[in-house]
Amino acid sequence: MTKAELSTYRALEAPALGEPYLLTPGPLTTSKATKESMLRDWGSWDKAFNEVTMEVRKRLLAMAGVKDDSFTCVPLQGSGSYSVEAALAAAIPRDGKALVLMNGAYGQRATKTLEYLGRAFLTLDKGDYLPPQPEEVDKLLKANPDLTHVFLVHCETSSGILNPLHEISKVVQAHGKGLIIDAMSTFGAVPLTIQEIAFDVMVSSANKCIEGIPGFGFVIIRRSVLEAAKGRANSLSLDLHEQWVYMEKTGQWRFTPPTHSVVAFLKALEQHEAEGGVQGRLTRYTRNRDVLVAGMRRLGFKTLLEDQWLSPIITTFFSPEHPNFEFKRFYDELKSRNFIIYPGKLTVAESFRIGCIGQIDEYVIHQLLRAIADSLAAMRIDMSHATA
Repeated sequence: MTKAELSTYRALEAPALGEPYLLTPGPLTTSKATKESMLRDWGSWDKAFNEVTMEVRKRLLAMAGVKDDSFTCVPLQGSGSYSVEAALAAAIPRDGKALVLMNGAYGQRATKTLEYLGRAFLTLDKGDYLPPQPEEVDKLLKANPDLTHVFLVHCETSSGILNPLHEISKVVQAHGKGLIIDAMSTFGAVPLTIQEIAFDVMVSSANKCIEGIPGFGFVIIRRSVLEAAKGRANSLSLDLHEQWVYMEKTGQWRFTPPTHSVVAFLKALEQHEAEGGVQGRLTRYTRNRDVLVAGMRRLGFKTLLEDQWLSPIITTFFSPEHPNFEFKRFYDELKSRNFIIYPGKLTVAESFRIGCIGQIDEYVIHQLLRAIADSLAAMRIDMSHATA
């Protein structure tokens, strides 16, 4: 990066002191309105709170393109992984068998979950760099007729790769198998509707692209699949079928819900709609990514993935091979400048990740680039002599 280019970053104002920007795949930076919505206490069985839950479920189904009662939305307490586990237990019979398409930590977590659940599975492991291809899925489904379901992580945030969901869904549909999508980090910012993707189950979380806070996940599931799930669960708390039955009957959550998280999520959904819905959110996140990648490359960093696989959610960069680079020091330098990033999750290469989602825009990304340049200077790292 030239001195002239660097000066454009230094001309920008630094982030406000105090609360840092969370440049992670969630939890993430939320709006003031979302934060302020949590300044009231709610009774978990009260009618007013039940109406909030009902409205959240209604809006999520609409976002997924559901226009009839063929699908339902079931929120569940806990992190997104709780909802993934509940969904896998509900969707896959005890004598079923899943094909897990894996290219990162969350595909690996799905296989560990299936082991705990006692469900059979087969894996297609593409490592850290590559997406599964439709022809590979087709070949495996032809060779293994006992497979009943296919599981895919839409955006594998351990690398930032956006997997070819649309193409793979066509293959799965042609074979008559059930498709289970972990859309944890994409739903709300990357189009995903039942009109375009023939899925049985889709799982996401409150603290991702809809920009709520942690506390619950949700499962959008074909009603016939959920009706057949009675008795399949391995856990009382994670019994998705019973959560649905109780919620349909009473309007309430079976056990104590994260009231403030749910109310904040409804406020976030209202802001999501005001921004232009999924397309509006995608436009902002894509611009964040483009500014980030261009600026990091000017600074001398290299992306893990080729451009065609980069998601608008999070980007992985190789750590520079410089004797002065140490991630913890780099992290601390950025944190002191009000930016929090993520370490890498790759199995081989040293890396770190920067999220593009949350209440941030390209101007915040420019500030981040300035902070990175200043952090490198503080660490005495000349990127013109570093390799990645």
